Amino acid sequence: MNYETLILDKKGPIATIILNRPESYNALNNTLGKEFLEAILHCGEDPDIRTVVITGAGKAFCAGGDVKSFKDNLDSISIFLKQLILYFHTALSEISRMPKPVIAAVNGVAAGAGMSLAMACDMAIAVETARFTMAYTGIAATPDGSSTYFLPRLVGLKRAMELVYTNRVLTAKEALEWGLINQVVPEADFKNAVETLAGQLAQGPTWALGHAKRLLYLSEHASLETQMENEAQFIAMAGKTMDFKEGITAFVEKRKAQFQGK
Repeated sequence: MNYETLILDKKGPIATIILNRPESYNALNNTLGKEFLEAILHCGEDPDIRTVVITGAGKAFCAGGDVKSFKDNLDSISIFLKQLILYFHTALSEISRMPKPVIAAVNGVAAGAGMSLAMACDMAIAVETARFTMAYTGIAATPDGSSTYFLPRLVGLKRAMELVYTNRVLTAKEALEWGLINQVVPEADFKNAVETLAGQLAQGPTWALGHAKRLLYLSEHASLETQMENEAQFIAMAGKTMDFKEGITAFVEKRKAQFQGK
């Protein structure tokens, strides 16, 4: 499929979605929002894809919403914003439910919706020069993009309030220390670090990884007993997969497991 505002690159079991509006720092407009949703849906449904990487073209990961397009649509801004958010929020829901790992490769600034996207991915690697800021209240907007769900869970309520109220800019190192991302690497090592992690996850037991992800999300609202029952049901289902059989056999035979994602 040809896209106007992003690139979908598939190499073996790894799909890379590149937000491709570098002239606007990959800011989200309606076209990008719609195409991003389409790309996410494609990655979720393609059985040959076992890991998804999301990154940006040029110097930015994503600078948030396209403020210029907001200004152009001020007369009908509520409808405009709802449509944009509908695409973006649906894509984020699909990311959280996708039964395969999703990595944010933060190659530059992640502001507003860009920071939200980085938080919504399962794991995040950032280049040393990346910067993170909520940015929303700087234009008198309230946060979106699932950020009010993930941010307090990742950094705590007080720090979340600080980031939303002040739009404090975090360095990549600070974002790592605050628990917003998993890894910071020098620019020269960034591509290799992303490829290494994506390759590792793409060779993993995809069914088990996806359902472990689901368990972690379920734990937010489940009682202890309910969550343990969820765990019991899922591990019983895992036992029926080809990868489980391979994992157990490889362990007993003292060799590296060769998972097929099935």
